[in-house]
Amino acid sequence: MFKDLFQLGNPVAHRGIVITPLFPRRDPVAQYVTLDEALPRGFRVREVSDAGLVPELFVENPLTQDVLLYDGEELVGAKQNRILNVSVLVAAGTKLPIPVSCVEEGRWHAQSVAFGAAPHAAHPRLRRRKAEALQAEPLARGAAQADVWDEVALTADRLAVVSPTRANSDTFRAHRPSLAQLEQAFPLEAGQCGAVLALGDNLCLDAVSRPDAFTRLWPKLRAGYLLDALDQLDQPAAGSGSVSDFVASLATAAIASRPSAGRGSDVRLNGEHVLGSGLEVDRELLQVSAFTRDGSATSRMGRISRPSRRRGS
Repeated sequence: MFKDLFQLGNPVAHRGIVITPLFPRRDPVAQYVTLDEALPRGFRVREVSDAGLVPELFVENPLTQDVLLYDGEELVGAKQNRILNVSVLVAAGTKLPIPVSCVEEGRWHAQSVAFGAAPHAAHPRLRRRKAEALQAEPLARGAAQADVWDEVALTADRLAVVSPTRANSDTFRAHRPSLAQLEQAFPLEAGQCGAVLALGDNLCLDAVSRPDAFTRLWPKLRAGYLLDALDQLDQPAAGSGSVSDFVASLATAAIASRPSAGRGSDVRLNGEHVLGSGLEVDRELLQVSAFTRDGSATSRMGRISRPSRRRGS
């Protein structure tokens, strides 16, 4: 499934951050649009009821096109901000529940009827911990919530951000000027369908089947990448062979497949040095995210035990 999917582009290195573009080796078949394209056209994400439920939201797709919701995209508004636990392909003309995790622990009151899309996706450290927690049961409601809350808090503390509602979005907002400066070094390339981030020994890969969809997703993913890099700037950069070895390791990882939250199958990768997830529809891999296992244990050091937990998870 993961063999010969991508062509590596030329890595771009800046202040210890290395991002390598990925290009597709196969022509995409499935047609879909992204969340940012769908929302202005009537796609809706809302609470499951007036009372709400922390680990689950409800989506309605009135469009004639399928909509791809990307693992780690942040949804803002309603009773509290959430991130997507998994990638979901919402079929045209359907309604369904989706699994999410809260990234705003201190709020439980409505700011809006429906959710909007944040200009960022969750940072790789957070997404890796979420992937670890969901490896056995990707669709289990609430299974990753404690890890997500802890990582949001650790990142805010590490970057000296105080948020009244302990919102992940406040950390991005506080460092927006720094992120904007770094983003200029990593523009999108024509035809790009994915990217590999290397921060020292920690790597993260994100890709979709359609370059036009990645064009929409790249600003969000890049913001998450660079947030993780803020406290590691100007450290030794990853070696030239680490990215190619990482991408090659996807093909040797064990794969588990099961029904997804929407169309297609949720795919889980489990290797000695890599873990990740993907979405397969009609034998085509629409999306994949992968992370190095190396360093994942260190992300748990200093974990914060938090006394308050929002009910409903």
